[in-house]
Amino acid sequence: AAIILTMLPELLRGLNDYRMLIYAVVLIVMMIFNSSPKAIEMRSVFMDRIKKNFGFGCMRLPMSGDEVDKVQMCQMVDAFLETGFNYFDTAHGYLQGKSETALRDCLTSRYPRDRYVLTDKLTGSYFKTEADIRPFFQRQLEACGVEYFDFYLMHSQHAGNFGHFRDCRAYETAFALKAEGKVRHVGISFHDRAEVLEEILTAYPQIEVVQIQFNYADYDDPGVQSRLCYEVCRRHNKPVLVMEPVKGGHLSNLPPQAKAVLDELHGGSPASYAIRFAAGFEGILMVLSGMSTLEQMQDNIAFMRDFRPLDPQERAAVDRVQAIFHGMHLIPCTSCRYCVDGCPQHIAIPNLFALMNTKQLYHDWNADFYYEDVHTGPGRKASDCIRCGQCERICPQHLPIRQLLADVAKEFEKPQA
Repeated sequence: AAIILTMLPELLRGLNDYRMLIYAVVLIVMMIFNSSPKAIEMRSVFMDRIKKNFGFGCMRLPMSGDEVDKVQMCQMVDAFLETGFNYFDTAHGYLQGKSETALRDCLTSRYPRDRYVLTDKLTGSYFKTEADIRPFFQRQLEACGVEYFDFYLMHSQHAGNFGHFRDCRAYETAFALKAEGKVRHVGISFHDRAEVLEEILTAYPQIEVVQIQFNYADYDDPGVQSRLCYEVCRRHNKPVLVMEPVKGGHLSNLPPQAKAVLDELHGGSPASYAIRFAAGFEGILMVLSGMSTLEQMQDNIAFMRDFRPLDPQERAAVDRVQAIFHGMHLIPCTSCRYCVDGCPQHIAIPNLFALMNTKQLYHDWNADFYYEDVHTGPGRKASDCIRCGQCERICPQHLPIRQLLADVAKEFEKPQA
């Protein structure tokens, strides 16, 4: 389908009176086929190398200073594979490129290619023209130490960057890479409203999988629209990859009143309920978790080894926790850190938001210490924001970061009495 839709306009260029009509008919046929039960069954067969529905998200890894702790990383990879899991997810921007090379050193150079499924992504900031994409893709293969990617996703798609991907023929390039055997499946990761996802899936019906942010805190959130985006995927018959099931760690470190609700179940960690919530929906192919310690991994694989969805009592408890969160008006930052790399003031924005939430949740006086002595410095306080807006343009959560930094400054930079 990718080859036909890419080449057909050129092949029909001589038929000026009919070529667009023929192209439209072929496109409609492809859309119908792509949504047919047989095509869905075929995609399932092609994806059967994925052994379980829990994946290792490599945006947050064990660190030793500024470098990945590769000793612990190797232990985590070994434990993950030995338990029967095999899906790994990375992107070039994760840890400034160190995620890809850590996977090369700890996974791909140590295990045969059929032992793991590897996903990488094409990020809009790494190409300016169509000609930039293939060289960048080749560097990603080399960084990861592989000859092909099982999944290649158009990264962090939203209304603000979709035009750039479309104009640079990024999708068409990915489909061509698939035809050449360098990519097994083409998909997208997505951060925007459901109507934008509908537009993208309609424009490119060849997309095979969609990765969305999906967790119980964001399920009915009007900004993230987890449920609505999930429903768009289901209408288009696209398997769903879940990112941020624990919302950047927020759902594993609950406020006391919310934690008490889950503790009454006597059945597992707060993270376990969050991940099982996401994995329990129909059409969820994979739930990713960014694990930064061996202990976190051991906890996660313990309850995902023999997965079972939430039972009615557990789902009711999660609904109660949901209501508690909605009443606290926290900053819904997931600590992806995309905003940090381009900040001209080098403000540690996610850290400051985390401190603001900590103070709101726990009334913790230590938050003031960490603000003054750990996460800020001369020229790097919240009040030093020059309001350039670069952070807001790249934020997957579409947060009003400039206003939130003003709120942080008001809370933590009060004049001395």
